[in-house]
Amino acid sequence: MSLVLGAIADDFTGATDLANNLVRAGMRTLQVIGVPGGELPLDDVDALVVALKSRSCPADEAVDDSLTALDWLRALGARQIFFKYCSTFDSTDAGNIGPVADALLDAMEARQTVMVPAFPANGRTVYQGHLFVGDRLLNDSGMQNHPLNPMTDADLVRVLARQTPHPVALLPRPVLARGAEAAQTHLDDQAAQGVRHMICDTLDEADLEVLAAAVAEYPLVTGGSGLGQALPAEYRRRGWLETVDNAGRLAPAGGAALVLSGSCSRATLGQVEHFLATHDGFTLDPLALAEGSGQVEQALAFARERLFATDGGEAPVLIYASAAPDRVKRAQQRLGVAAAGELVERALAGLAKTLVAEGVGRLVVAGGETSGAVVSALGIRELRIGEQIDPGVPWTQTYIKGHESPLSLALKSGNFGGVDFFSRAFDALREERLP
Repeated sequence: MSLVLGAIADDFTGATDLANNLVRAGMRTLQVIGVPGGELPLDDVDALVVALKSRSCPADEAVDDSLTALDWLRALGARQIFFKYCSTFDSTDAGNIGPVADALLDAMEARQTVMVPAFPANGRTVYQGHLFVGDRLLNDSGMQNHPLNPMTDADLVRVLARQTPHPVALLPRPVLARGAEAAQTHLDDQAAQGVRHMICDTLDEADLEVLAAAVAEYPLVTGGSGLGQALPAEYRRRGWLETVDNAGRLAPAGGAALVLSGSCSRATLGQVEHFLATHDGFTLDPLALAEGSGQVEQALAFARERLFATDGGEAPVLIYASAAPDRVKRAQQRLGVAAAGELVERALAGLAKTLVAEGVGRLVVAGGETSGAVVSALGIRELRIGEQIDPGVPWTQTYIKGHESPLSLALKSGNFGGVDFFSRAFDALREERLP
């Protein structure tokens, strides 16, 4: 069988989120970090996910990087392209969702695509074009305080219309309720009227299945990972995809256990608080980092004492810069938004590089930007996708140069995971619930 799906993800945790759902739906999936410079062993790969760091960069850079990934995936023969962005539609009025989608459509000479950010399993739904996080509109979910891409409008038709010169319209829930044929007819009618981007209402898994059936043969689809879990069944119906067992098989895990957190989302703040009730943690302060107070060295000493001492146990430890919105704003006001974020990312990435070299073999990273910085610092170029820990977050494995054993790595979007995620992630490995 040939490569079925080629995906372009706008951040690292988003890439693993999509890859996780593809594996759960039975697709053998490899995630690569950027476009590889050499050949990859793809004999047993059904889906390739290219992880970019293009969510919050200037729009022209996001477009260039995405087109490079598109060329590579098409050269490998991918039947369908998936542009993956966050289920909370993270973007500003300048982009990057609209500009990238437009560039991909132009390059593929396609007339229309769908926008399906919904991920009902994680509480992301769309109704009458409005994005909900749980029972809250997007702009009242905490995302209005996002340090890089604050989301202050839940109307996705309106949000996207500010990012593209092309028409944007809605595929409403009553049409979806009539099935895939009705959805296809609605999409075709809108395309005939020149509508290029279709925001899709989505309330549950059944809606995702209808959408997958309606768009499985579109050259380009876009959205969150919810659509990714529905598409593989449609590929099998078309004879494009084999049925395989254990699509998420990984090697046994070992080594010390560490959590690094740079996310300031509500979900991650709750996870940090829960973890610290029973585990040790060390907090990084951007202002202290800027002053050169030696915090990184202190964090290293803290971690080494607990992870590598002769009488040390199996318990994971946490190093975090996660903070409440008022503290984040104070740091940003003093340092600037970009500078504050870069200080934290650089510190956590440096800690990851040192501690993995010294024996950390199980690593959880919280936050998309933080994950990107850590993966880059470790020189990781590809990840084999394993089984799910929580919706949207799998364990992955890779090999680091000079290491005989694999590094087990979980890259968690800030908004994802239950309150006990950090502890439960390591329990899953320890109890050998992953094959």
